[in-house]
Amino acid sequence: MAGHNSAEDRFRLRVGALRLVVLALFCIGVSGCASRPEFGTLALSDVQVEGAETHDIMIVTTRARDDHPDTFFSGERAPQVNFAQASISVPPSHKAGEIEWPDSLPGDPKTDFVARRAGYVQDRAAFTREINQRLAKLPKGKRNIFLFIHGYNTRFPEGLYRFTQMVHDGKLDTVPVLFTWASRGKLQDYLYDLNSAAIARGALEETFKQLSQTNADNITILAHSMGTWLLMETASRSDRADLASVTRKIDKVILAAPDIDIDLFKAQLRRIGRPKKPFIVIVSKDDRALRLSRRIAGGKERVGAYSNDLELAELGAIVVDVTDLESLDGSHHSKFAQLAEFNSEFRDTLGRSNLTSIADMSGAPDQGNDLAGFIGNTVALPIRIITAPVTLATGGS
Repeated sequence: MAGHNSAEDRFRLRVGALRLVVLALFCIGVSGCASRPEFGTLALSDVQVEGAETHDIMIVTTRARDDHPDTFFSGERAPQVNFAQASISVPPSHKAGEIEWPDSLPGDPKTDFVARRAGYVQDRAAFTREINQRLAKLPKGKRNIFLFIHGYNTRFPEGLYRFTQMVHDGKLDTVPVLFTWASRGKLQDYLYDLNSAAIARGALEETFKQLSQTNADNITILAHSMGTWLLMETASRSDRADLASVTRKIDKVILAAPDIDIDLFKAQLRRIGRPKKPFIVIVSKDDRALRLSRRIAGGKERVGAYSNDLELAELGAIVVDVTDLESLDGSHHSKFAQLAEFNSEFRDTLGRSNLTSIADMSGAPDQGNDLAGFIGNTVALPIRIITAPVTLATGGS
C-alpha cells in the first residue's frame, strides 16, 4: 500500500510540475499573465470616430450561450450549433498584427477595438440567407467566404477579435465566417479543449456543407493550432463523396502553426487523398507553445514546428517557414496573424507557386528561380516558401 501511495504521489508531482511549466511558459510568452477578456466584451459603442473601420463577422459555434450581459458565448459546450453575427470597429491608430483591447468597456473607438453591433442569428437557414445577402454585395466572380477556425486556449472574444484583426490588416473584401468551438481559454484545460475540438467535428462538417451551398464563388479556410487538428480530422473522416462536393468551392486551405502529431498528419493526408490544391502550412521552429505541446505528447514533433520543411513539402504542402519573422507575442505562436498585413503580396506569391521551388522572402532569393525572384521584388520578409513534388500524401495505407 505504501508503494502504491508513493507512485500516486510521484504522479501528482509530475502533473503539478507540468502545470507549472505550462503556466510559466504562457505567462512569459503569451501575455505576461495580463488579464484576459471574458465577460461583457461585446458591450456596444456608438461613438463615431473618423478613420475607424468596421468589419462584419458571421459566427458559427459549438459554444453554449452565456447569460452575462454583452458576452454571448462561454467556453462550455452546447448540445446544438449556435449562430450569431457581430460588427467590430478597428481604431485608426491600429498597428498591424496587434489587437488593441480596451482598458474599460465598451472601449474608446479612437484607440480600441470596440463592438458596434452583435446578436444571435435564429437558425441555420437565417444564417445562410444573411451570408447570401452579403455575398450579393460583392462583384460577380469575387463573392468569396473566408472561414477561420481558432486554436487552443481561446476565449470567444479572443477568437472574434483576432479574426477581425486579420480581416482588417489583410484588407479582405470577403464575407468573414468564424467557426468557434468550445475552448475554455484556460491553460490547464488542454484535454478539455482537445475533446471539445473532437466533439465539434460534426458541426464543422455541416458548416462546410452549408457554406459550399451558398452563392460563394470561392472559400478560403484558415485554421490555427488545435483548430488545424479539428479541420484535418473532420476532412479525413468525411465521406469521400461529400468531401468532393464540398471542396469544389474551396480555393485555399491554410494550416497555421498546426498542433498535430506529424505521424497523425501523414495518416490524415493519406485518408483525404490528393487535394485539388496543396495545403499551405505555416511553420515556425521557435514556436514555444508547440514545444510544450510536444512535451505533453511524449516528444512527438508537431507539424507547426517540424524540423524538416522539405518533408512537409513532399507531403503535398506549400510550406511557409516564418521562423525568422520577429514575433509580436512571446510564445511565437501567432506569427500567422502578422502575415495578413502582406496579404496581396503573399497571396500573389502563393498563386505563382509551381510546386518545384524553394524560395526565400528575405530578399536573398535562390538563383535562377522565377518564384524566388518574384518574391524578392515584391516584399522583403524573413520568410521561406518551400514546395516540392508530392511523394507521400497519397501513398501508403
